[in-house]
Amino acid sequence: MAKQPSNGGKRPARAPARKRPAKSTAKAKATAGKRRSAQRRRTQGRSWSKRLGLLTLVSLMVLGGITAAYCVYLDQIIADKFEGQRWHLPAQIFARPMAIYPGAPITHAQLKQELALLGYRNTGSPRREGEFAVASHKVELYKRAYDGPSGYEPAQRVFITFSDNRVTRLQRSSDGRDLGFVHLEALLMDRIVAGDREDRLFVPRERIPESLVDALLRTEDQDFYHHHGVAPLAIARALLVNIKAGRTVQGGSTLTQQLAKNFFLTRDRTLWRKIREALMALIIDYRYDKDTILEAYLNEVYMGQDGSIGVHGVGLAARFYFHRPIEELTIAQQATLVAIIKGPSYYNPWRYPERTLKRRDLVLRLMLEQGMIGKDQYQLAASQGMGVRDPKSRQRHRLPAFMQQVRQELASRYGPQTLKRSGLKVYTTLDPLAQRSAEQAVEKGVTRLSQDRNDPRLQAAMVVVDRYQAGILAMVGDKDPDFKGFNRATDAIRPIGSLVKPFVYLTALAEPQRYHLASRIKDQPIKLKSSGGSVWAPKNDDKQYRGEVSLADGLVRSYNVPTVNLGMAVGLDAVNDTLQKAGWPLPLQPRPSMLLGSMEASPLQLAQLYQTLADGGRYRQLYSVKAVLDEDNQPLAEHKEKVTHVLSPQASYLTNYLLTQVVERGTGRRLKQTYPDVTLAGKTGTTSNGRDAWFAGFDDRDVVITWVGRDDNSAANLYGSSAALPLYRRYLQQRDPLSLVLTPPDGTVQGYFNVRGQAVASDCTGAVRLPADASSWPDPSGCAGGSREKNWLERVFGF
Repeated sequence: MAKQPSNGGKRPARAPARKRPAKSTAKAKATAGKRRSAQRRRTQGRSWSKRLGLLTLVSLMVLGGITAAYCVYLDQIIADKFEGQRWHLPAQIFARPMAIYPGAPITHAQLKQELALLGYRNTGSPRREGEFAVASHKVELYKRAYDGPSGYEPAQRVFITFSDNRVTRLQRSSDGRDLGFVHLEALLMDRIVAGDREDRLFVPRERIPESLVDALLRTEDQDFYHHHGVAPLAIARALLVNIKAGRTVQGGSTLTQQLAKNFFLTRDRTLWRKIREALMALIIDYRYDKDTILEAYLNEVYMGQDGSIGVHGVGLAARFYFHRPIEELTIAQQATLVAIIKGPSYYNPWRYPERTLKRRDLVLRLMLEQGMIGKDQYQLAASQGMGVRDPKSRQRHRLPAFMQQVRQELASRYGPQTLKRSGLKVYTTLDPLAQRSAEQAVEKGVTRLSQDRNDPRLQAAMVVVDRYQAGILAMVGDKDPDFKGFNRATDAIRPIGSLVKPFVYLTALAEPQRYHLASRIKDQPIKLKSSGGSVWAPKNDDKQYRGEVSLADGLVRSYNVPTVNLGMAVGLDAVNDTLQKAGWPLPLQPRPSMLLGSMEASPLQLAQLYQTLADGGRYRQLYSVKAVLDEDNQPLAEHKEKVTHVLSPQASYLTNYLLTQVVERGTGRRLKQTYPDVTLAGKTGTTSNGRDAWFAGFDDRDVVITWVGRDDNSAANLYGSSAALPLYRRYLQQRDPLSLVLTPPDGTVQGYFNVRGQAVASDCTGAVRLPADASSWPDPSGCAGGSREKNWLERVFGF
């Protein structure tokens, strides 16, 4: 047996005993490494979470900062709008306010016409503003309050009594006290809308009926006073309803959101716009009280379309749909307005009356359920029609000729940008009744004349001015009064013909030592040579000569030759001076042909001359703008009438007397046939080959110039008596003429003259009684020219 090596009896240690710890260490290291890796991953995860959280926080802070900055930006926009000029209000053009006083030249029929234009209602017993009742010679009226250029007049009930085409008495209904005068409110004729084509009539919150506001809130936003500009529950409710219906049938926007959209945003249906709308609504609600928001909404809301112009606000809508101020709307009409707000095109009461009525009745039921109205009120309102105005009635009174004159006057007096100022109020001299009469006279008169003469090319113009105040009352510049083109009333410069003759005769009568109404004037052939060598030989229209005629007959019969002889005798320079003083617009070259009206003028320029004459020789410049107020009712300026006595009062009176004789027995006698009991004055005018027909006429109120002719100035064979005078007669038929009252001025007497034109005593045979300047008839005691005193039989029987 082999011998084992000696080791002290112990078993030798295992060799790999050293490697076991190595394996364990590696495993431990691996485990530790894993633990460390996991820890590092956990540490890195926590680090990324922190970073992500920090990034999110920073992002939110940045987003919040951006949102806050954007909200500040929106807040500034909103503040600028609400605290500055919210709207550019259109300039408003008003007619003259009708002044009612004892003696006023207003008839019973004219007052009723004016009240109809103003939207007053004949109720039989006036209980509220805007109502009246009619008796045979009396009107009881509950006039509206009026704040015009002359100051504020309160609402009050009055009795107005009429007789002989005038007001005879004005009384306060409450106690029968006699009043000096009252004014009706001025009729709003038009509004000059700016480039955005939005029209509105601003009404402050306190003037909007509470019942209308309550109906609006109950129908459109019943939580208005409880939300903060946005109503999340309403949005959610609308979303569910729309999902169930499969289409948009309900909106969740509050009135504040709608206001934000209308004021600041487009109508695009995008998420970003809705976000902006909500933010703005929150800001608006935070910054402003509910009544301020309501006032803005009620004046901004879109209510329909008037042609190309948008109707905004309930104030204008009340007048647009019902022809009434908003304060006078009935409950049924208020409910109709609220119904229209839902969709002005869909609920148009003229195009879709049935669906609009159905929507209105829904609004009334909601008002009943909410206790806003009682059962009796509901039944009464629901039984009524919508009460909308006749869609053919005028809301914008198209007055192209007159408005052109107003614009020109405003530009010359206040600058060309005047009408662009927001909220301007322009009070004009226009009389809406005179304007309507003039329009009808021209339109119907030219139509008839064109048919009778088979001449469609005829045109016409008419100008009406106040005899005593010189305001332009009416103007028509075309046979179609609505035509916006060439204005013949101001721009048709045509020869004036015989309309110049009264000023030739007035020039002579201003020399009473030489001329009076009985003076004899030659009526014989005459030839006048010009400096260039040409010869002018005027003739009478009938081609006859009478040897001589009285001065009175020369004008009354409109003889040409006596007029030329008279004008040459007094001098062309003197006639020119008379015309210039009376208001002729430009210097004239003194030529003999001017004595028969060869010079040219427009109807408006002739109206200036005849107004001076009709007012006894007192010159007032014609005007169309009486007063202008700014947005705060402060006057920019007011027209101050400057009166200058430019013509002899005695000569003016005598000339006007002759013009009454023109109507009585001369070329204007067709008027007398129509109005035998009315004193009127007038003068016909005709130019070469009947190219122009003129008539100038006046009663105790209006001075009227009419012209008829062709635009191309071709021969039309017209006469003033048969073409222009009928237009004036038609005007009077609509206007009810006032008999002319001519008051003799100091120094005027009733004289007596014989057939030779000599002043004689009143009891001489053949003595003709005529008004005269005292210097023309110095009260002679004898009978000149072979005449004798009347015997007792002649004196008794007046021959």
